[in-house]
Amino acid sequence: MNAVRRFCPTLAGLLLSLFCLCAPLHAGRDPWAPFDAPWFDQVGISDGLPHSIATAIAQDRDGLIWIGTMGGLVRYDGYRLQVFGAASDKVPGLPDAYVRSLLALPDGDLLIGTNAGGLARFEQADNSFHVYPIGAGGLSDRKVFALGDDHAGGVWIATDNGLDHLDLRTGRIRRVGTGPETSPRNFSVMQDRHGNLWLGNNNGLFVRRAGTDAFVRPMATDEPAATVLGNQIWAIMQDREGRLWVGSGQAGAAYRDTGDRWHGVPGFSGYPGSMRHPTVRDFLQTDAGKVWIATDGSGVIEYAPGEAGVRRIDHDPAVPSSLPGDAVRALLRGRWGNIWAATDLGVARNNPQARTAFSLLPSPLERNALSDTNVHSIFVDSRGRIWLGLGAGHIDVIDLEAGDMRHLRLGGSQTQRDVRSLTETADGSIWVGTQGLAQVDPDTFAIKDSVLPALHDKPVLSLRPDGPRLLIGTYDGLYRYDLHTRALDHASHVPNDPDSLAGDTVRHIARIGNDWWYGTGNGISIARGNSLPRRFTNLRHRAGDPDSLPQNLIGSISSSPHGQVWVSTFGGLGVVTPPLDGEPWSFRTVGLAQGLSSDKVNAVLTDDHGRLWASLSNGVARIDGDTFEAANLGTRDGLHIASYVNVAAARTPGGELLFGGLGGLTVIRPHWQSPPVANVALAITNAIVGGATMPFGRLPASGGKIALEHGNRNLRLDFALLDYQAPTETAYSYRMDGLDEGWTVIPKGNPPSAIYTSLPHGHYRLRLRATTRGLQPRTVETDLAVEVRPRWYETTLSRTIAALLLLALMAALVHLRTLYLRRQAAQLQRQVDERTRDLLVANRRLDELASTDGLTGVYNRRRFLELAARERERAQGGSACIALFDLDRFKLINDVHGHLAGDAVIRGAIEVIRQHCRQGDLVGRYGGEEFVLCLPDTPLPLARDIAERICAALAATTVKHDGRPIPVTASIGVAALRPGESIEQWLSRADKALYEAKRAGRNRCAVAS
Repeated sequence: MNAVRRFCPTLAGLLLSLFCLCAPLHAGRDPWAPFDAPWFDQVGISDGLPHSIATAIAQDRDGLIWIGTMGGLVRYDGYRLQVFGAASDKVPGLPDAYVRSLLALPDGDLLIGTNAGGLARFEQADNSFHVYPIGAGGLSDRKVFALGDDHAGGVWIATDNGLDHLDLRTGRIRRVGTGPETSPRNFSVMQDRHGNLWLGNNNGLFVRRAGTDAFVRPMATDEPAATVLGNQIWAIMQDREGRLWVGSGQAGAAYRDTGDRWHGVPGFSGYPGSMRHPTVRDFLQTDAGKVWIATDGSGVIEYAPGEAGVRRIDHDPAVPSSLPGDAVRALLRGRWGNIWAATDLGVARNNPQARTAFSLLPSPLERNALSDTNVHSIFVDSRGRIWLGLGAGHIDVIDLEAGDMRHLRLGGSQTQRDVRSLTETADGSIWVGTQGLAQVDPDTFAIKDSVLPALHDKPVLSLRPDGPRLLIGTYDGLYRYDLHTRALDHASHVPNDPDSLAGDTVRHIARIGNDWWYGTGNGISIARGNSLPRRFTNLRHRAGDPDSLPQNLIGSISSSPHGQVWVSTFGGLGVVTPPLDGEPWSFRTVGLAQGLSSDKVNAVLTDDHGRLWASLSNGVARIDGDTFEAANLGTRDGLHIASYVNVAAARTPGGELLFGGLGGLTVIRPHWQSPPVANVALAITNAIVGGATMPFGRLPASGGKIALEHGNRNLRLDFALLDYQAPTETAYSYRMDGLDEGWTVIPKGNPPSAIYTSLPHGHYRLRLRATTRGLQPRTVETDLAVEVRPRWYETTLSRTIAALLLLALMAALVHLRTLYLRRQAAQLQRQVDERTRDLLVANRRLDELASTDGLTGVYNRRRFLELAARERERAQGGSACIALFDLDRFKLINDVHGHLAGDAVIRGAIEVIRQHCRQGDLVGRYGGEEFVLCLPDTPLPLARDIAERICAALAATTVKHDGRPIPVTASIGVAALRPGESIEQWLSRADKALYEAKRAGRNRCAVAS
């Protein structure tokens, strides 16, 4: 995990460990370096590696990571692993699944050196493997140990039976002679920036100087370095300063400085005590100038030229974030600063730029690691030592000056109790709050258990010295213990007393100016001057009052240089400036609205720049002291402990901020200036277009284009932000402009992919987005054009033709419909005409029935009177007459001959009357045997003449019934219309004239006077 993991079973390992322990700290060196172990994220079998032993690693032109294993080749984008195995009859692939070396080529292709299959080239244009020949005109041997760039369009190939050179332009391979001193077996090859070709051979290190043809041995006067140079050379590297590093099979490593002098690596060169070192497989220079030496069995050895010792980075079974395996076969510095390590238990990745925060974790195998998982309390004593109160009675003491950590353990009844608080009194003693109190000698670290019997059974939550007295916060209120007199005073919450302690759970004690502030589970109590007064000033949360304390559960209390007081609560961070006497308290709340990822704040500290750093239930946040805007730390900043529940925080003399979390200690370097964020590509790493996988070389970059043919219209694009630094924290989304209404958010934990099925034809723009978290958050977008080509029936021409055909069809249908409707209308019209005629006939019949007498066919009385009234109106000022008829002795006819005979007589009489009527005369049956005749435009003399003719005609008429003749006569009364006379008056006068005719003897006509 850090400087020394554990002692090696060999003498060489023992000496190496001693060098690690004894290496002095150089001026300006980070005092936390002995405790700051690299954090590795791992990719292993469970993630999809085909074999646990990773042998080689490379990054291609597009930023994808390629991993060689003993079971195949893997392409990795941070989320997905695509495996390429050995070729078979059905599946093309590698000539051998055991990959020994990889070299990324400028055109995006990849060279793969295998253990028993020679050399292959992965060609991204069609995702195929081209295997180079072996033997005449090809490789010297099937086993390829190493590949090296000649910086001129060619590649050096170190094999088990010679050195070869490949011309990438022509594909030709030629064998390179290495001279009589070399062995056929070559493990490594490297051409430096001056054109010198360095060969790691089974017989040692050889070099062919630029402009020469012969390989010679370089000479070293340093004995350990000379031992290295004469051993099998498995690794060669030139660093940024021009130094040359070589690693051997058994003699460790050495380097040549820029003055051509060779030096051994302290504790890792030569044969100390005739013991052998593990094989050096690779080198890497970090951004900080350190050199990592990959070994086959001892992890990574870290060394900087000029230092007296080395640091070992290896696997710790108790720490999941340590190097996964101690056999490290390859190292790679990625394009965006990551360090990759291929180990015997998978691939590990470290981000050395994530230095704002780091985690100090527990491990029983490492001295400079925590004794327990959870950090409950932190205290920095007057000597600058850091005291950590842990679980189960553990106390760890960090001495930054010595680069060492001491582990203490409480005894007696306090053995398994959490250490909740720590403080230092005037004599330098360290007081420990646990189940009761303990005391630690600052020099000997001797522990006195249960030093205050009165509090033996009380958990002590907080401690703070007050001159010769000690303030003690518990679940039962506040105690003050006089260290000289041993007097113990107590204050607690009294119900219904607003001036008593706000709550009995005293979680934090702070000195703000001359006052004492007590953070409780029910608000804040302030003691003016005297630390244990009779009356407290209490501050609590008031529902609906935004100026009150955010919440009553108090975490920590601290003050800023500007006089502000910061209070962490489970409802946000409260900011207040203590008011003058008599003025109200007014808090400002910093919470979710200001950017905090959680409003459950446990502890808060200030840095030298006036910024605040707060531990939250789900992380750590930095808060601007002026704007109160918050930024949440993430993995890219080095934050790996996710949860904090304890009021455990402290600031070191060097300005680092410490927060105790569930899982370890988080150390914040507020002064760390992160390097500028690189322009990382958000790349499409795989595409399935229309059901076919697109070759890697054809994957579109930002601004590119994808076309889907008219057949399968399904599209799947896998994409990733290729910095690899925080895959689980990066939020992804995508949107197809022209199709999607909004962004589709990819659920956390799912590999980022944009998936569409059955796309409608058209032109779209697909936008991909990645958003990172941390102090330097950013949003990266990639967009590309998507064309979905139409099927034949979706083209403009076909649609135009279809539209025209549709219009023609519609016109034909309209025409046919018109003809049909016309035919139907005609038929309907005929039916209407027929129905109308029938209706008219029926109406006329009804009118006749309603207006005529059923026996005679003349007008009935009602209809006659209506028509006669019209003639009266029309005849005003003219002449009109009415004649009223009554058949003589009609009752006798009925009595003698019967009613049917009477009906025949009536019909016969009417027929006679009709015969004497003119056009326009009105005849009606007035009632029974009475009839009425209206003579329009007829003067009285003419009317009398007509009536007399009718009377005579009736008298001459004989009606036969049942063969018997029946004589008919009638009496007639005639009346001319007088001006202004009503129809009733007119008829009344005619009726009087009728009766006069009756009285005169019947069968005659009388005229009304």
